[in-house]
Amino acid sequence: MIITDTHTHLYSTEFDQDRNEMIQRAIDAGVTRFFIPAIDSAYTQSMYDLEKAYPENIFLMMGLHPTHVKDNYLYELQHVEEELSKRKFFAVGEIGIDLYWDKTHLPQQQDAFRKQIQLAKQYKLPIVIHCREAFDEIFEILEAEKSTDLFGIFHCFSGTYEQALQAISYNMKLGIGGVVTFKNGKIDQFLSQIDLKHIVLETDSPYLAPVPFRGKRNESSYLINVIDKLSMIYNLSKEEIALITTQNSKAIFGI
Repeated sequence: MIITDTHTHLYSTEFDQDRNEMIQRAIDAGVTRFFIPAIDSAYTQSMYDLEKAYPENIFLMMGLHPTHVKDNYLYELQHVEEELSKRKFFAVGEIGIDLYWDKTHLPQQQDAFRKQIQLAKQYKLPIVIHCREAFDEIFEILEAEKSTDLFGIFHCFSGTYEQALQAISYNMKLGIGGVVTFKNGKIDQFLSQIDLKHIVLETDSPYLAPVPFRGKRNESSYLINVIDKLSMIYNLSKEEIALITTQNSKAIFGI
């Protein structure tokens, strides 16, 4: 099986003690493609170092995470724009709106989201959306920006069936990870009604570890547990889940 983790923060300090061993565990489990979202300029060099160490496995995004949209966000967006102009990335992400931690920078988050969508269109790249307690705000901007060249992944999708359909209508795949294994995750109750062609796999590691590791540090090898759950939901073999979701990731990222 070739398994793709479309969203993992491998540069996180939580992996500093065993990063290489953790990546090797994932590769041994069949997870050989890792797509790395950006957060802000402080993490850029760490991302480049990862890519240099694993050039066949690591694929980088560039963007400004909504929780890092602060008063200096225009400087950070300038960094994003400069990096995109220098080299190849595989997506603009993760970008979006997060109203869980802080609502005071909502106008700046909205502006940053719009500007980065426009950058993605300019470079013909997918976007990877972070949404937390902000579906209405996200959809408002996607509606305004919708076009044939707007596409990507709704990362860590945790909405309703109706919100899933709306996200798909904007050419978004749904990023499915550990939440699908949670008893209170809810998405497992309707996911079988969503065609598998709209699904990609992710961990968001080190966050959101699936059952039976819930509450512990997540890592890419745990994607096997997500595949186990999806195999039950879709009544397909694990190999079929891995194959189809990896094909879906190739359709988005172009590799």
